[in-house]
Amino acid sequence: MDLVIASNNKNKIKEITQILGNFFDKLYSLQDLGIDIEIEETGATFYENALIKAKTISNLINMPTISDDSGLEVNALNFAPGIYSARYSGVDSSDALNNELLLKNMEKIEDRRAQFVSTIVLYYPSGKIVTTTGITKGEILYTERGKNGFGYDPLFYSYDLKKSFGESNADEKNAVSHRAKALSQLKLILTTENN
Repeated sequence: MDLVIASNNKNKIKEITQILGNFFDKLYSLQDLGIDIEIEETGATFYENALIKAKTISNLINMPTISDDSGLEVNALNFAPGIYSARYSGVDSSDALNNELLLKNMEKIEDRRAQFVSTIVLYYPSGKIVTTTGITKGEILYTERGKNGFGYDPLFYSYDLKKSFGESNADEKNAVSHRAKALSQLKLILTTENN
């Protein structure tokens, strides 16, 4: 089966491909298919946003489509930035600006507990939906550590890895990350369905 990844985020596509790579015949990004549309994420949850993206693309090209909506939830910030993780610092947000704002908002806070959440939706042209969620726990560091990964990775100290995602290589992160956990569950469901 061929699968489309409903994303323009090169880092996200790379992670999904690394984890699901040999599970499907061929994985396509939107760029591979010449699709250049901005899908407005109007959902109130990770699931709703992932569904909007997967369904929109699947309906457009009549192929099974996978989408991920993910973000960082910080306990002391009422689980913000949450679904707004990518645009936390506003319209012209960037990883650097988002990290800067997060550190500023965490300045006087001792409870640094946080988690990354990833909800995956696989949407078939028939309307069938398979969904999974993965969570990885950690805490927010006081300064950035490491240059690997993307987004909040340099600020997220992983309890599993005992270091920041920014200090971890792709294999280490893919073994414990929220996205890896959600994709592993998805592989398990698809394997069971196909047997």
